[in-house]
Amino acid sequence: MSFSMDVTGTHIWYFFICRRELWLIIHQIAADQDDENLDIGRFISENRYQKDKKEMVIGNIKVDRVRKQGQQLIIGEVKKSSRFKESARYQLLFYLDTLKEMGIEAKGELLFPEERRREVVEWTPEAKEKLDEAIQEIRRIARQPVPPPPKKINFCRKCAYREYCWAEG
Repeated sequence: MSFSMDVTGTHIWYFFICRRELWLIIHQIAADQDDENLDIGRFISENRYQKDKKEMVIGNIKVDRVRKQGQQLIIGEVKKSSRFKESARYQLLFYLDTLKEMGIEAKGELLFPEERRREVVEWTPEAKEKLDEAIQEIRRIARQPVPPPPKKINFCRKCAYREYCWAEG
């Protein structure tokens, strides 16, 4: 059986954090929509960087911020904290790679408004190789009939799926 699916930035983000949550998202199992961490994320998305806010949807990517610095196109990804920086970095690299495939050269920046920090992210062949491996693994996880078993990680405390994974009985 052949299985192809469009991988999204959200899939990349969760791949580097929790493969179980990735499976749940791919299979459209909804998280607890009343979870306060989802509310905080929505608030930050709606209220930070409004001056430069130019959200853009291109194919299967949704970029938080787009701006030009001289002739250089810069796309930004806004995150609540730098705690899961590797996930954020690869999500942004996925966007840069998608744009590159369309013939659009861009640089990226991760924005952490609560920490008043930003980090430049650039596409490299090495990052592309790791990204391609992640995409293959995401598709493999998506084909599994059941989610991977839960694994306790720091992210669990603030995860909107925590009751799904850790409820007794």
